[in-house]
Amino acid sequence: MSVTVSQTQTLAQSASTPRRTTRFLDSRPVWLVGVLAVLAGAVVTEAFSLVCRAAGVPMAAASPGAKEAAEIPVGGFAGGVIFWSVAGVVLAVALARWAGRPARTFTAITVALTALSLAGPAVAPHTATSTQIVLSVSHVVAAAVIIPLLARRLAHRSR
Repeated sequence: MSVTVSQTQTLAQSASTPRRTTRFLDSRPVWLVGVLAVLAGAVVTEAFSLVCRAAGVPMAAASPGAKEAAEIPVGGFAGGVIFWSVAGVVLAVALARWAGRPARTFTAITVALTALSLAGPAVAPHTATSTQIVLSVSHVVAAAVIIPLLARRLAHRSR
């Protein structure tokens, strides 16, 4: 099997596209990368929830003290990601300014907070086990999108 010059060029171009994107993000302000990461995390998490809905997972959860579960609306997962991630973006901006090793500190704090956030779905009363699992996995999905993007940006100091 032989590889032609045009196939090699196509492979090289497709391999360089992610590098160009990450270089673009590395040179942007931390807050902007944070906003883009949060939006990406919200979209991916909402898509995950929609797939789970389509598979028949009931989307109703209760807060502690509630007498019954309430329906989680379409868009609720994305809204939750955006709402709770604001603190993460503020943390990233502060660490970029004042921390000696902002990427490492950000990753350690946000991974610990993500692990802590799994307690909420685990103890949600009047919530189906399948819904609790979807809620927990959605926390991990959002973190898996947002944390690496912001940590990568924090690893590249502004010039």
